[in-house]
Amino acid sequence: MRMGNNRWLRNSLVYLLIIIGVIVIFYTLIPAFGTRNDLPLTEVIAKAQNHEISEIIVEGDKLTVIPIVTGGAGGSQYTSRINDQTDIMEVLADNDVETGPGGVQVTFKGSGGLGSFLGLLLNFLPLIFFGGLILFMMRQAQGSNNQTLSFARSRARMMPFNRPTVTFSDVAGVDEAKTELVEVVEFLKYPERFLSLGARIPKGVLLVGQPGTGKTLLARAVAGEAGVPFFHISGSEFVEMFVGVGAARVRDLFDQAKRNAPCIVFVDEIDAVGRHRGAGLGGGHDEREQTLNQILVEMDGFESNTNIIVLAATNRPDILDPALLRPGRFDRRVVLDLPDVVGRQAILKVHSAGKPLGAEINLETLAKETPGFSGADLSNLINEAALLAARKNQKTIHMPDFEEAVERVIAGPERKSRVISSREKEMTAYHEAGHALVAWVLPHADRVHKISIISRGNMGGHTTLLPEEDRYLWTKNQFLDMMAVTMGGRVAEEQIFDEVTTGASNDLERATKIALSMIKRYGMSSALGPRTFGKREELVFLGREISEERDYGDKVAEEIDQEVKELVNNAYVQACDILTEQKPNLVRIAEYLIEHEAVSGDDLQRLFNGEEMGGSGDTGTPAVPPETPPFAPKPAQPNVSPQPAPTLSSQQGQDLGSMPSGGRDN
Repeated sequence: MRMGNNRWLRNSLVYLLIIIGVIVIFYTLIPAFGTRNDLPLTEVIAKAQNHEISEIIVEGDKLTVIPIVTGGAGGSQYTSRINDQTDIMEVLADNDVETGPGGVQVTFKGSGGLGSFLGLLLNFLPLIFFGGLILFMMRQAQGSNNQTLSFARSRARMMPFNRPTVTFSDVAGVDEAKTELVEVVEFLKYPERFLSLGARIPKGVLLVGQPGTGKTLLARAVAGEAGVPFFHISGSEFVEMFVGVGAARVRDLFDQAKRNAPCIVFVDEIDAVGRHRGAGLGGGHDEREQTLNQILVEMDGFESNTNIIVLAATNRPDILDPALLRPGRFDRRVVLDLPDVVGRQAILKVHSAGKPLGAEINLETLAKETPGFSGADLSNLINEAALLAARKNQKTIHMPDFEEAVERVIAGPERKSRVISSREKEMTAYHEAGHALVAWVLPHADRVHKISIISRGNMGGHTTLLPEEDRYLWTKNQFLDMMAVTMGGRVAEEQIFDEVTTGASNDLERATKIALSMIKRYGMSSALGPRTFGKREELVFLGREISEERDYGDKVAEEIDQEVKELVNNAYVQACDILTEQKPNLVRIAEYLIEHEAVSGDDLQRLFNGEEMGGSGDTGTPAVPPETPPFAPKPAQPNVSPQPAPTLSSQQGQDLGSMPSGGRDN
């Protein structure tokens, strides 16, 4: 900032001098501006003959005439001009003008040294001005050349190590990762303790984790704790359109690091430059590959006592070049998973510090209600709750603010301005009630936390399911129950309204994907046996799956289709049986939702148990449109044919079972 101010002042001064020079040259070359009001010499002589002049002051070719009427005050004096070779005394004598004590006083004023110098300067001013202008243009051109030469310099920023902004106490939920990096910090502070035992600290530490798990925050904490210079740069800043620039920047970065050793170099999003070689479109001369080659050389060229540690972060370790991950470069890989319930509680405690929380706030309960949330999601959750409390002019943040913030993070804000018909509202209520009832009855389904028919984002309503505890393994029974829960909304619509709507499109898609994953990925088919089907193919350059290589024949493909059909149909039949038996509860819950739009907690449990709700509809007659029969016959089993979609990845397969809510599409 200070350099920018100095540059601005320097440029302003140059432009100011140019403006002044133009003005001076203008008045020098056009002197008529200063003499347009001068009296002619003949008129001055005439006034002198008429005894109207008291004094004439001669300064070179300029005459300053002081009339008698002014009394010497000079209030109305005027000027005139004479030739350089003209003698004013001789002119006055030739015209019989008396000079001296009894006549016109003539005073000669000679120009001093400064005046002569200024006059000389004015004569040479145009030459000086144009010379300065040429010099200024040459300096600008030289600055452009310097910028061109600095194009290959590293753009890494060095954080001051004596003013830490983030420490390990500001990072929660990743205790194992913190333990690994504390060792790195201790090596930089006390290297002799490790070197005396012959130990060698890892030259590179790769932070791997999903977006929002705190990779960059953990690196900033290392910078705050280490007490050494910390260089940070993004992987994309190495890559330019000119070949060789990225490699030059890598060399300059490590040169700076060696001059400031011991130090830490942090490269964020290293997958932007460290992708697998040979996967690009430019072959061996691709700019990215040359940059990666230079990184490999620099990391492998360290001496054992260099004391330079490279930290890098990525959420795509599968696309990094194997040479970058080998021992001697990135020796250690620190994985940052999504936090468990204990980690989420610790993260909420860190981010809620200093905020006025209500007495009823229980961070442990809030942590249980946010499975699958990353550290960034939890930070956003706290901020959203604070914004909601401020919007209501509250002095403290209460539990309803947090519950609303959870739904905003998952599905977006309420669409209060959206107007829907009473029939669509009724259909949505029965749809969500069907999901909730099936989940409540099935033993392996997650617990129903909340039902809402308030529109959020693209969802007309949603049913939130929360697991009793964090889950890392899924069983076949859990998948089967989850499929039945997804079919509950469509079955409820068919049983009550004898209609099939588009609201269950996402439910059908999820059920089909779960069935495909069970058969093709997890070997949960009794007919096909414990094996996988299909191999995923992906281009590292694109970074995502684009096709599937079939390692099975057409007959097995038909069997897979038949198994998927059977699984989905069984889930449909199971949902039909449950909702037929629980139809009174289905009607009670739907009518309560139509009136109150949302239900959770103790009220939800009373609805499930068939208890009185104090005036909220508890009859057994369904509220259906007049043209629809109150009890439609049980529909026939649908003919479900799965689309030839690619199988899910492992992470996607886990996410299907752990999704916290099932929504009705709009």
